[in-house]
Amino acid sequence: MNRSLYGNKRDGGAVHAYTLTNGQGLRATVLDMGGTITAIHPSGQAPNMVLGLKDAQAYEASGWWNCLIGRYANRLRGGFTLDGRHYPLAQNEHGVTLHGGRGQSWGSRIWDVVSSDDAALTLRLVSPDGDQGFPGNLSVTVTYTVTPDNALRLDYHAITDAPTPVNLTNHTYFNLAGEGAVTGQLLQLNADRFTPTDDKQIPTGEIADVDGTALDFRAPTAIGARVDSREAQLALARGYDHNVVLNKSAANALEWAARMQDPESGHRLELLTTEPGMQVYSTNNVNGSQVNAAGEVIKPRAALALETQHFPDSPNKAAFPNTILRPGETFCSTTLLRFS
Repeated sequence: MNRSLYGNKRDGGAVHAYTLTNGQGLRATVLDMGGTITAIHPSGQAPNMVLGLKDAQAYEASGWWNCLIGRYANRLRGGFTLDGRHYPLAQNEHGVTLHGGRGQSWGSRIWDVVSSDDAALTLRLVSPDGDQGFPGNLSVTVTYTVTPDNALRLDYHAITDAPTPVNLTNHTYFNLAGEGAVTGQLLQLNADRFTPTDDKQIPTGEIADVDGTALDFRAPTAIGARVDSREAQLALARGYDHNVVLNKSAANALEWAARMQDPESGHRLELLTTEPGMQVYSTNNVNGSQVNAAGEVIKPRAALALETQHFPDSPNKAAFPNTILRPGETFCSTTLLRFS
């Protein structure tokens, strides 16, 4: 059996862990709560490539750590207007909705297990009309599969009975050394452009070149080389928390987006996605309240999140790729995490 009891939610509800393996050393552990990835071991000797929290209730309290994010990943400001109707959503004091709104996270919910075996797990969530303030009944399935070439593949599908914005991601934090800061690890991005933000980290609508900025990772570069840059964009976010525009040969093509490497161990991650963008986040906003699986306080730069996605605030930016899903359409997205 690949299923075990992981722990309990605050209300006593059981949380189960599913361990997937390709029979060649790769093991990934996924929870039915939020599709949370608690561990990825590329081989029997390799450390956990994922920065995890201490237990089920810690993941529940966070709501956004290593889990599936919806209905709209990243930021929206002032809600959105769709087909002549305005939806204000749950906003913070700056008028911003992040990851669907705190306290309503998909990551703290138990998803239905559609199927599971040694190599694959399919989870389903039905998000009812009005959930998080969004219209329409949205049915989402996500399949996690470990592949023979040492990858963890995530396939997303969603359908709706009313027009609604959809932007889904998995907010996994990576540390290829297993512990310590990621500042010495190398990052390369397949992105010539990014979406600059204002002082509330909402895209201005501009698409700018990375050339000459701290966001230029077109060649492998240490994550810490410019993470504390005084450039305005990094000062606003206190590090990396930016959406890059991925280079694509065609829309929805499954192509490489990021390559990450730990020079000391040699562990490498290549991330491929069909999505047009990816949020790069250097764990800037931890405040000492979150503890890792070893019981240690998580510090800034302890990991790097690579969130494949559509662009933030797209429903309010006509020039950005469309994120509106309508009845009769199917949202499809794939992200592949390949380890070596």
